[in-house]
Amino acid sequence: MRCFAGASSALDFSSPSLLFSHRIRCRRQLEVIGRRLVMYSVSSQARSRESGGCDDGVVTEEEWRRWGAVSPLPAAVKQIVNDLKVLELKVDAQIEFGGNGGKLQGAFGAYEDKKHRATYEALDDPEKKFRFFSARQVACRLLGSRGYLCQKCWLAMEDCMCSNVKPCGLWKRIRFWLYMHPRDFLRQNNTGKLLWQVFGVHSASLCIFGIAEDEEVMWDEFKHAGKNHVRCLYPNQNSELTLSVENAFGDSTSENPGSSMGDEDSTLHFILLDGTWNNSAAMLKRLKDHAKTVWGDEDLPCISLTTGASAMHKLRPQPSWDRTCTAAAAIGLLSELSLLPQLSSYGLDKQADAVEEALVVLLDSLTGRRLRMGRSITRKVRNTISIC
Repeated sequence: MRCFAGASSALDFSSPSLLFSHRIRCRRQLEVIGRRLVMYSVSSQARSRESGGCDDGVVTEEEWRRWGAVSPLPAAVKQIVNDLKVLELKVDAQIEFGGNGGKLQGAFGAYEDKKHRATYEALDDPEKKFRFFSARQVACRLLGSRGYLCQKCWLAMEDCMCSNVKPCGLWKRIRFWLYMHPRDFLRQNNTGKLLWQVFGVHSASLCIFGIAEDEEVMWDEFKHAGKNHVRCLYPNQNSELTLSVENAFGDSTSENPGSSMGDEDSTLHFILLDGTWNNSAAMLKRLKDHAKTVWGDEDLPCISLTTGASAMHKLRPQPSWDRTCTAAAAIGLLSELSLLPQLSSYGLDKQADAVEEALVVLLDSLTGRRLRMGRSITRKVRNTISIC
């Protein structure tokens, strides 16, 4: 400590008065340091309360679940968060997020960028690289959103829409899986989150692309249900395995999953690819590869909808006007299923209306925010070739 540096050469401790005076000064300095530590501890606890009850620098199971997850806290995500906090102390620079996409900024961001790229390049297995990429994306979004985004609706606190969203029960023989790209996790204009806001996390469950714990939970459910009761919504109408809702469930034969929807053990699992259209092809390929390891072939049945443009086209660009957002895809599926005679009595049309109402609430919230910030609310036209 500074109070002892060079003491023997500067002071003559043979004098009792000088020794006593020196001890007093050192004691006072220790008291100042102690008060600063207490103040830091109090401020850390305050930041913890503001970030949803989590300890500063530590992601807890409780915090993870509050963002909409149903899986255990991913080990890789937890490790990366811990590594970031340790690095923050090492470089003596605070973690800052900002700019386009909420990326790491400043001196810490520059240092961490070099470090994580070196870690990524050192991994020799493509699967390990992919999982590291996904875990880092999720970890940075968790840290950057603390105390800023509402943990339920993923909007900025001042724009929280939770009080305007009306919960609705989803028919118990249907379960949605939001297979979400990590770059869409905690995005304010993401619409997939509306499904668990409306139906609950056990009727519409989040599974993040490349997060081992999430994918394990989802595939355990698929194994239990069987391949015949798993469908992926993907608008590839040129594929022989892509069917319309009518063709997939309209047949009344016993082999058709739609004919046994009333049975207790016949829940239909619908996978919704929640990411950009450019990313959806890779997400579908990963699903097919996993299907091959589970069922012996990669022929994962897909469904194409007749749904038109979503209301979100007003704010969020899409490759073409015949593409739709995740929530609108769920609305379209429920609406088309409700038209089938064997499913017409389960209120699927009302459940579709509940999601549509939530989508309007989200659109209004995002529009209000853009107007308040002086940003345009007009959709930019893209001349992008359809991926399908």
